[in-house]
Amino acid sequence: MSLPGITSLAFLTPGNFADDDPYQGLEETLRLFEYGERIGYDGAWIRQRHLEHGVGSAAVFLAAAGQRTERVELGTAVIPIGYESPFRLAEDLSLADVLSRGRLQAGFSTGMPHAELLGDLVYDGDWRSFDLSYGRVARVVENLRGGYLGGPDTVIHSPGNTQRPRLQPYSPGLVDRIWYGGGSLRSSRWTGGNGLNLLSGNIVSGEGTDDFTTAQLNLLTAYRGALPRDRPARVALGRVIVPYDSADAATRARYREYAAGRHARTLAPQGPKRMLFAPDLVGPAERILERLTADPVLARVSELRVELPYEFRRAEYEQILHDVRHLIAPELGWRPGG
Repeated sequence: MSLPGITSLAFLTPGNFADDDPYQGLEETLRLFEYGERIGYDGAWIRQRHLEHGVGSAAVFLAAAGQRTERVELGTAVIPIGYESPFRLAEDLSLADVLSRGRLQAGFSTGMPHAELLGDLVYDGDWRSFDLSYGRVARVVENLRGGYLGGPDTVIHSPGNTQRPRLQPYSPGLVDRIWYGGGSLRSSRWTGGNGLNLLSGNIVSGEGTDDFTTAQLNLLTAYRGALPRDRPARVALGRVIVPYDSADAATRARYREYAAGRHARTLAPQGPKRMLFAPDLVGPAERILERLTADPVLARVSELRVELPYEFRRAEYEQILHDVRHLIAPELGWRPGG
C-alpha cells in the first residue's frame, strides 16, 4: 500500500454563532481563519448553512475573510445551488475573488435543505419545476467564464464609460477553482465530465457495497475516468480529525463523548439512499496517524481537508488545528508552503 503524500492542508469550519450574539461567533470564525493562515494551513473553508446558526452567504463571509488574510485559499463547502440565481451568485463570487486577489475556492452541491420552508420565500412561482440540479451549477460556471452578452455590437452606457456587457468584475482564474461535492457515482462522473474539482468527504452513497472505503474509492475512479485528459485532477478529501494531545482532561472527555455519539451511524448504511459514514478520527495523534496511513483513499489524493465538528469553541478548534499541523500532517508528507 502506498503512503499518503499530502501537499495541501486545509480545514473546514461550520461558522457557529449564538442566536442572541451572531457577531461574536462570526468574528471568532474570522479569527480562526487568521490563526490557520498564521500556523501554515494552505486553505480555510466555511460551510454554507440556511436557517441555522451558521453562514447563510459564503460569498459575503469569504469577502470579509479575504480582508483578514493574505495567503490562505478561501473556500466554501458547499453552496446548495437550489437557492441561488446563477448569474447573481457568479457576480458575488467573482467580486469576493477579486477582493481576495484570486484565492477563492467555490464549492457547490445540488438540492435544497429545508425546501418546504424556504422554497416559496426564494422563488416567485412554481420552483418545483425548475432545474435545481447539475444544470444550475453549469450555468454558474458558464457565467464565471465571462463571455460577452448580446451580439458583437452590443454595448451598454454608464457614466463616463461605454463597454460590451459581461459579468463584472470579471476574475478570469476563478472558473478553474470551482468544486463539486460528489457523494454518488453519478455526481462524481458529472463533476469529472464537466472539468470541475472534486470534494469528497466523510459521507458517500453506498452503491453496490456496504463498505465506506470501497464506495469512496469507486467515486474517485468514476471522477478521474470522466475527467478530460487535459484537465488536472484536483481532489480534496475531507475527514473529521480530532487529536487531543495538547488538550486538557475535560476537553479529551468531551471529544470522546462527541465521537461516541456519532459512532452508530458508521455501522450500516443509513436511510433509503444507503448513505455510508466514515468513522471520526478522535484520539492521540499517534493512533490517528495509524488510521490515516492505512487509508487507501488518502493514499490516492494530495489534498486533505480537516472537517471541524459542529458547536465546538474557538479555543478547541485552534487546539485541533495546532495538533494536526504539528503532529499529524508532517508525517503524511505535508510541509508548510508546499
